[in-house]
Amino acid sequence: MATEAELPVEERIIRLLQHLGIQQAHFAASTLGDWRGLMAVHAEVISSLTLVCPRAIDPGILHSFAPRLLVFNGDRGSSAEALQHSMTGLPDATIVTLVDYLSSNTANIVADRTDGIGSALIDFLGRMDHVPGANAMSISEGKGEVAGISYSVQGSGPPLLLLPIEYATSQWDPLLPALTQHYSTVTRGGAWLGAVATLETRSSAPGYLKLVSSLMDEVQLRPGETVLDVGCGSGGLDRWLAHRTSRANAIIGADISPYLLREATALARREGLADVIEFQEGDAEALPYPANCFDVTTSTTVMERVDADRMLKEMIRVTKPEGRVAVVVQATDRPKLVNLPLRTELKAKAETNLGLPGRERGCADASLYRRFHQAGLVQLTLLPQLAAFGPENMASLQDNILATLNREEVEEWRTAVAQVEADGTFFIAEPYHCAVGTKPG
Repeated sequence: MATEAELPVEERIIRLLQHLGIQQAHFAASTLGDWRGLMAVHAEVISSLTLVCPRAIDPGILHSFAPRLLVFNGDRGSSAEALQHSMTGLPDATIVTLVDYLSSNTANIVADRTDGIGSALIDFLGRMDHVPGANAMSISEGKGEVAGISYSVQGSGPPLLLLPIEYATSQWDPLLPALTQHYSTVTRGGAWLGAVATLETRSSAPGYLKLVSSLMDEVQLRPGETVLDVGCGSGGLDRWLAHRTSRANAIIGADISPYLLREATALARREGLADVIEFQEGDAEALPYPANCFDVTTSTTVMERVDADRMLKEMIRVTKPEGRVAVVVQATDRPKLVNLPLRTELKAKAETNLGLPGRERGCADASLYRRFHQAGLVQLTLLPQLAAFGPENMASLQDNILATLNREEVEEWRTAVAQVEADGTFFIAEPYHCAVGTKPG
């Protein structure tokens, strides 16, 4: 029997449903990893599924469920185009296009389009409530935690379970007053759901930690020195660093997302690190700190999505003279390494590195090294690296690749995965550029 730490997301959700006495419910989500397993193994508990600007979907698993599927999609950007292409295989689904909207990982979709999303969602759920066999039960209000998933129940009516849109279920807050009038609305969070799960999984991956560890070796962090982590996300690397240094350094994690910061704070508190790590809201391009106040300033896979030169200038500004600046970016100028027996054309397609959704002025290539030099940093250490991820860290990496493949290519991919999983040799290695520099005294 699996321990709680080994439970897949779908089994955690089932345990929560059982705890609340729910046999069937409406679900609303975004991240593929939150709902795909549930759909594959326990589809009978899903009255309907709403997806809000998902990065990727799995048309194969949704095909027979399409009449009970609602998808919101923006009309701008490559992610919107990819999703629109995927939806062509689901003609019976309900699709709502958000006009003149670019969905990104920093977008606050429900807050941006509260009225449009709210009215379409309530109308859709109302139609689904009249489907034969729909669950009309109501559950009691309250809050708690089951199988590592925190939950809060508000309102009355048929159960509606809200999963994170990107970072946290609190992104649904603008819609809660309307939803709770019609539904027993269950919001859920924690380290096992949404983008937090992706960030936490990556920050615990041995291959990725080896990369970050080599970077910190070059930083030569000394006891008592202060550390700023710019774009800290869920704080996984900050907690790792606090343990690695035996709590010898005060760490501040800054991020632009208040939703992520709430999750980061809760996770640090759970590990007893609240007195070592402090999380604060801050824009990487305009850090809310005075000059010369941190001994070490770090950032991991953030510079791709901002004005890289402005961010680097800010990192240097808040670093003390003779302090160190350390940065990791994805290397979209280098291919991935996918260890699967695929035909040449498909292997090349799978290994193409699209990277994170970026900005025109972002940095996701070897220009990182030139930027460090031009910004005036000295004693440079340049560390291009590959980080290998095994099966336990593979879900989001596979999702990103599968989103670029057609149905025939997906089948070939899955056949190859089954072949190498049998002998334990499946991995995907992601390329990164890493650099450490010292601020002149």
